[in-house]
Amino acid sequence: MKSICFYFQVHQPFRLRPYKFFEIGHQHNYYDDVQNAWLCRRIADKCYLPANETFLNLIKKYQGQVRIAYSITGTAIEQFQRYTPEVMDSFRRLVDTGCVELLGETFMHSLAALKSENEFSEQVKMHSDLMKKEFGVTPRVFRNTELIYSDTIGRAVHKLGFKAQLMEGAKQVLGWRSPNFVYEHKDKNGLRLLMKNFRLSDDIAFRFSQQSWSEWPLTADKFASWVHELQDTECINLFMDYETFGEHQWKETGIFDFLNALPEEIFKKGDINFLTPSEVISTYSPKANISSEYPVSWADEERDLSAWLGNDLQDDAFDRVYALEQKVKATENEDLISVWRHLQTSDNFYYMCTKWFSDGDVHKYFNHYNTPYEAYINYMNILSDFILTLKK
Repeated sequence: MKSICFYFQVHQPFRLRPYKFFEIGHQHNYYDDVQNAWLCRRIADKCYLPANETFLNLIKKYQGQVRIAYSITGTAIEQFQRYTPEVMDSFRRLVDTGCVELLGETFMHSLAALKSENEFSEQVKMHSDLMKKEFGVTPRVFRNTELIYSDTIGRAVHKLGFKAQLMEGAKQVLGWRSPNFVYEHKDKNGLRLLMKNFRLSDDIAFRFSQQSWSEWPLTADKFASWVHELQDTECINLFMDYETFGEHQWKETGIFDFLNALPEEIFKKGDINFLTPSEVISTYSPKANISSEYPVSWADEERDLSAWLGNDLQDDAFDRVYALEQKVKATENEDLISVWRHLQTSDNFYYMCTKWFSDGDVHKYFNHYNTPYEAYINYMNILSDFILTLKK
């Protein structure tokens, strides 16, 4: 028996408004509420609502055999509650089926794991509390922001009580090994590691509508045949952004038709099932211990941190915002702490990326800045005003 583990990332950042130098010290509203509301509404209509309905119908049609997992960031839930509460209701209906697992995250979709274990732990606990409050569940499996993983981060995640963590099946970590097995942290501490099969995941997430691709069009029976043909395989981890369905790949590409037809094609031979991450680690034993001394992520050809911390602009903004941690927390002012945490959202640093080669189109999607330099200046103007407010 082989198993497919479908996992989807649900995230929306609070986008910052254009903030001028002359506003520093005078204006303290940082968010582009109009754009945030418009994008949340648009993506809800194109992706979240129809995709949730599709998966709910598939779960019912196949009597619970279709099983999936999500991690939903705190910033996404804050916006759903504010702009599209029906999205929250649709996710609750999915969770109530018992066929959907919710994973742990950092509340703000932050890079805190790279800078402050204390802040990282606090945001993870905040997120777990939110999952309990909104959905009645406590996550057992963790998905760090941008699938960023290292041995050090794995130790912190294990310390927080998680049983497993998702990560990229990066070649610099796996070497000759296959991503299609369960692995374990190098310390043999019991933390299971589920590796993304990035080739099959990206066939759906990025190449589905790419007509220059040699395998286009991608049909459900073709994809199922690739899965069935995999040898020496236990779990095929298909991890992707949820916006793949309807937003990155528009309805007109046939992505929802593909999704509706896939389970039937997968089930035809009877040798493959769908499992959630917790079910995968309960079903399969670790194949080996895996070590990643340096952080890896899902992004770009390098699978490293360079999409977020790859130039002087990003490094400067990143260092400056985290340098404020002790001062911000010493205020015990919940509003100030919340603003500081929203400034940590990884998208803010992603917009400053200067990599415009083969990965350029990915970095441009949903980027409301014309250049990375504009993103940096805008962010630093806001951070300067925040520092002035903090001093007062």
